[in-house]
Amino acid sequence: MIRLTSISLRIRIFLSMILLVLLTSILILVVTVYQYDEQTKDYNIQRFERKEVIAKKTIELELTNKTTHAVNSDNLSKIFQDRIYEISSINKLNITIYSLKGNLLKTSFGNAFEKIDTTPLTAYIVSELAKNSNHRILKNKEIDGTSYQTSYSYINGPKFKRIGILELQFTQDNSEIEAELKEFIYRLSLVYLLMFLLAISFAYFLSSYITRSIKTISDKMQQTRLNERNEKIILNNASSEIEILVDAYNNMIDQLEESAVRLAKSEREQAWREMAKQVAHEIKNPLTPMRLSVQSFERKFNPEDENIKEKLKEYSQTLIQQIDVMSSIASAFSDFAKMPTQKKEKIEIISIVKLALDIFNEKSLKYLTKEKELYAFLDKTQLIRIVTNLVKNALQATENEENPFINVEVISKGTKIKIVVSDNGKGISDAVKDLIFEPKFTTKTSGMGLGLPMIKNIIEAYDGAISFTSNKGTGTVFTVILPKK
Repeated sequence: MIRLTSISLRIRIFLSMILLVLLTSILILVVTVYQYDEQTKDYNIQRFERKEVIAKKTIELELTNKTTHAVNSDNLSKIFQDRIYEISSINKLNITIYSLKGNLLKTSFGNAFEKIDTTPLTAYIVSELAKNSNHRILKNKEIDGTSYQTSYSYINGPKFKRIGILELQFTQDNSEIEAELKEFIYRLSLVYLLMFLLAISFAYFLSSYITRSIKTISDKMQQTRLNERNEKIILNNASSEIEILVDAYNNMIDQLEESAVRLAKSEREQAWREMAKQVAHEIKNPLTPMRLSVQSFERKFNPEDENIKEKLKEYSQTLIQQIDVMSSIASAFSDFAKMPTQKKEKIEIISIVKLALDIFNEKSLKYLTKEKELYAFLDKTQLIRIVTNLVKNALQATENEENPFINVEVISKGTKIKIVVSDNGKGISDAVKDLIFEPKFTTKTSGMGLGLPMIKNIIEAYDGAISFTSNKGTGTVFTVILPKK
């Protein structure tokens, strides 16, 4: 189930606008149908009331001017013997006359050959009519789409004396009105459908316009890097809210650049401190035996000793050996501190790797490749340094193996070159895997731990990558990937 919070702002704005238009259209349609129905009911009632007024006046005229019978309750059926049908036909009403007690006297329903329902009025209607202040009862009902309006009122004789009860019933067939309503709803639905399609298009473009500035800011934020130059956002005609967000982002970029400068300075200072400590530590190591040698020579020096020349030679060799150690330390640190220059020339990889392996006279070392020739734009010297360093590490890792093997494989893979150095040596424990490429870290009894960090710098300077897999006691595989161009 998709959560609302996981939907993008543009989609939420789009769906909200569409939902608003849809709900508005439905509401208008419902109100329209309801209003149409109410107006129809009001029209039918008003039409019935007009017919009722006319019918009553006709009956009053009949009682006052046209009849020859005495106007009383007993003669009502005789007075309207035939006239009731004419009045009913002219006004299109069903007319029924009852006595004051509710007994049927005369009705326009049916004819002489039809059976007439002689059911009297209910006592409830008679009593309610008597209690009603305007002496009139109106009832509405609808059966199978046909509406019926019925009114009950008194028939007054001379001097407004009540002589009977008049029932007028108007029948309204609503089928035609309902057909008109359906036609109206159909046309209205077409209009709403067109409006809905237009609303979808408008909502899409409006939501895109509203979120365009936010998308720009979002893209810039995703591209923000601590160690890179970040561009500020410049938007024209943006809303005040977006301008506030842009200003906040631009201020953050300024602060980020200041923090990056301070961090870089701090990291450089810390790196130099660590380097100075390491250089001092490594130089102190050969200085101690040199000092002891000088002190020993000073105590034991005897010009008259017949073996003085041999002792002097031994003393000199000791000093020269320690001086060479100091020189190698200085060279190692110099090579590590010096960033590899990206010298690129077209070289043949297969032969150069073979040249790098020829200096090792080890039977366990095997060179595997399916390529006869493979060219790339790299530095020959640095490529040899990478290969020899990895092979030296593999040889040291397999020193105590009964049947050691070291395989060096060169593979062409698209625009990349893959160099794989694998061995069956002692492997690397999980505890130190994250420290392998750290300067000063080493698992050997000798060395300064600068070999792998140095070749990692060389590889990354060419936009390459180095990785390894290792299992304790089963061996290690180093993989180097370099671009051909």
